[in-house]
This record gives sequence, C-alpha cells and structure tokens, in this order.
Amino acid sequence: DLRAWLRRLHDEVHVTTVLVTHDQAEALDVADRIAVLNKGRIEQVGSPTDVYDTPANAFVMSFLGAVSTLNGTLVRPHDIRVGRNPEMAIAGGDGTAESVGVVRAVVDRVVTLGFEVRVELTSAATGGFFTAQITRGDAEALALRDGDTVYVRATRVPPIALAANASRADEADKDESTLTSA
Repeated sequence: DLRAWLRRLHDEVHVTTVLVTHDQAEALDVADRIAVLNKGRIEQVGSPTDVYDTPANAFVMSFLGAVSTLNGTLVRPHDIRVGRNPEMAIAGGDGTAESVGVVRAVVDRVVTLGFEVRVELTSAATGGFFTAQITRGDAEALALRDGDTVYVRATRVPPIALAANASRADEADKDESTLTSA
C-alpha cells in the first residue's frame, strides 16, 4: 500500500516531506500536519484530527468529507443519530426534543455500504435533503424502510453555521488542493 510505504519511508529517513494531493483520505492517513488550500490561499493548518474535527470554515469541512445540512449547520453524516421517535434521537439526553435540535424526517432510501448504512432523508420541516450514516446494527434494529418517519439530531456539530459560510462551501468543488507535510 502506497500510503503505508510513504509513512514508513518518512519515519525511517526523518526528513521533512511535502506531499500535494487531492485525496483527502490519503492526506489524513499520511500526514502529521495538513494545510488545506483553496485557490492558492491557506484555509487551515493543523493535525489531521484537528482539521477534521474542528474545521476552520465550511470549505474545509466540505473538502475533507461528506457533509449534510441539519438545522442550518453543516454536520458529518456519521454524526447524525437516527431514531424512531424523538426520545430515541435524544438517546438519554436531559433536554426536550426541541432543545437538542431533533428534526422529523422521511426516509427516502436506505443503502447498505458494507459495514455501514447510508440513510437518505428529507426534512419534514424544510424539505431539505440530507444523509446520515449509521451502523448496520443500528439499521437492523430500526428496520428502516423508504417512506418511514424518523427523528434525527446531530450528535456533534462543529461551530460552522451554514449561512455564514455558504459561499465557501460552494467552492469545495472548484479549484482546490490539499498540501500535507509529514
């Protein structure tokens, strides 16, 4: 595997290495530090964990992986909890459904992707389309079918409001590069 070889080579030679790639998975796997560039401008520099978990803006978040829009914020699909009722979506939280951002949605499609399941959803309130990724075990327990009503909420939300960064998120599909330094 090329990634493992690059990482071993860097560790053995102990020389600063710069790798330019558009492959986000490769950058996250190989690098000690990542710089995300957008049209030649550095958007964020940090460890792979910091850049992924605490993106500086919507562009960085969108560039490093799939995102969904839920309650006006960008959320990673694997950070969305799906339940049959609002209480299940809260999962033991102390607040009411409204206070923790539970959204009623309709299941459009359930797609099994090996060890995980992608649930394609439409918000009942806004009509907006978004996706959630859940484990196969959760999907089997929920027995989701097209047309089912479910309740969802974000379990972890980076502090990125969609409205403030919409234009930056739209740029994610345009001229960009990822620079990694191991």
